Formats: sequence, C-alpha cells, structure tokens
Amino acid sequence: MKLQPTIVLASIVLAACFAYGQGAESDVDKVAKDTGHAAKTAAKDTKKGTEKAADKTADTSKDAAKDTKRGTKKAYHKTVNGTEKAADKTEDTTKTVAKKTGSGIKKGTKSITHVFKKPKDTTTDDKTNKQ
Repeated sequence: MKLQPTIVLASIVLAACFAYGQGAESDVDKVAKDTGHAAKTAAKDTKKGTEKAADKTADTSKDAAKDTKRGTKKAYHKTVNGTEKAADKTEDTTKTVAKKTGSGIKKGTKSITHVFKKPKDTTTDDKTNKQ
C-alpha cells in the first residue's frame, strides 16, 4: 500500500497542531498558576504591611499619650508650685504690711496720747491720784 503524500502531510500537520495545543494549554496553566501565586504573595505582603502599619500607628499613639500624660503632670506640678510660691509671697507681704500698719498705729497712738496725759500733781499724795 502506497501512502499518499497529502495524507502524510495532513497527519504531520494534525500532530503538530495537537502538540502545539498541548504546549499552549501547558503555558496557560503555568501562567494561571504563576498569577495565582503572585496574587497570594501580594496578599500576604499587603497583610504584613497593613499589620506593621497598624502596629506602628498604635505605638505612635501610645507614645503620644505618654508624652501628653507627662506634659500634663509637669504642667500640674508647675501650677501647684507656682500657686504655693504665690501664696507664700502673699502671706509674707501681708505680714509685712500688717507689721508696718501696726507699727504706724502704735506710733500714731503714742504721739496722740501725750496730749491727753494728765500732769502729775506733786502736792497731793499718791492715793488720790489712783482713783
């Protein structure tokens, strides 16, 4: 039996198409697997990045809260100390003014009382003056 060249040629072309189809299917499968793997890796990296960013944000917020707490404590202590100092100065000033006022009143009283003092009577005895 003699094979016709067209049948042989058609068989070769058909086998090549089938082989090429198998290669294309393999390539599509490989690309799909690579794409899936890349998407999975990207999702993991995104998750890790998001977690790190959330942790850093939480740490920053925590540090800011600590700094605010420290600042508030410092301001409180400065206010208390300033108030105590002001109260002490007020007390000292009040005492000084009171002393000066008392001293002024005492001097004024002494200067006025000498006008109203009775002169001693040297002719009578001391019993009559004690009335």
